[in-house]
Amino acid sequence: MESIIGQAGNSGEQNLDLVKESSTANFADDVIQASAELPVLVDFWAPWCGPCKQLTPVLEKLVRAASGKIRLVKINIDENQELATQLQVQSIPMVYAFKDGQPVDGFMGALPESQIRDFIEKLIGPVGPSPSEEVMNMAKEAFSQEDFKTAANLFSQVMQNNPGEAAAIAGLTKCYLGMGEADQAREIIDSLDEETSSHPEVSSAIAALNLKEQSSNNNDDVSKLEKDLTDDPNNHQARYDLATALSSSGSHEAAIDHLVEIIKHNRKWNEDQAREQLLKIFEALGPTDPITVAGRRKLSTVLFS
Repeated sequence: MESIIGQAGNSGEQNLDLVKESSTANFADDVIQASAELPVLVDFWAPWCGPCKQLTPVLEKLVRAASGKIRLVKINIDENQELATQLQVQSIPMVYAFKDGQPVDGFMGALPESQIRDFIEKLIGPVGPSPSEEVMNMAKEAFSQEDFKTAANLFSQVMQNNPGEAAAIAGLTKCYLGMGEADQAREIIDSLDEETSSHPEVSSAIAALNLKEQSSNNNDDVSKLEKDLTDDPNNHQARYDLATALSSSGSHEAAIDHLVEIIKHNRKWNEDQAREQLLKIFEALGPTDPITVAGRRKLSTVLFS
């Protein structure tokens, strides 16, 4: 499939011009003079600043979504202390908006995306979805229809333009799982740094991969396990193995029911293994998935009955 992102909006080179690092020496050109053409956001940050790491990606995303109506200039205050002092930057993250060579507005702290969007729209008008966001939405729609090949291609396009995009990484990983290519999914996960791996959406994909690999190590036939369970409904190991196999094949609701049944009869069976497996399924599906919500309700009913 030909890249859609490349066809929509600005090219990658133009997008790079919209977001750049600057310094005291280049501030006049990058901000003062540039703001005569377009509004410029100046993001004062530092590598040690945790809230800065939350804010900057949101700023970049919204600036790129504005399709060339605004620029973002990032200033590392550790390397440009004199400039930060001149502009009275007392705490970071700090963002100034420049127009026609003058600061016209600003805010401090890692605000929610909705408030940052409002701040930008006061300067330039409505901000629509970026080309990457549009492709991401298409990828999610294809995934929801179980068109994993198309979704994988679209998620890959997003990653080419935004390599650290956690939602795309998670989506591509789950596409490979949907296509039965767990080895490809594992390659993606093993290449990630700790920060990306800890993102909730990526953590969910990792949990799904771990479930798949766990089941791959269990070669018991589902029909055999079902027969064992029919012969002895109290065979918790057979029920657990069946739940593992079912969750791997996507039958999460049935898997959850079997695990809850184990907990109902023996809460601490095999050192709490059934409950731990339940939590793995919930993590793989994500906290807002209807199956997770219903499963947690069933678990609570058993635990507190």
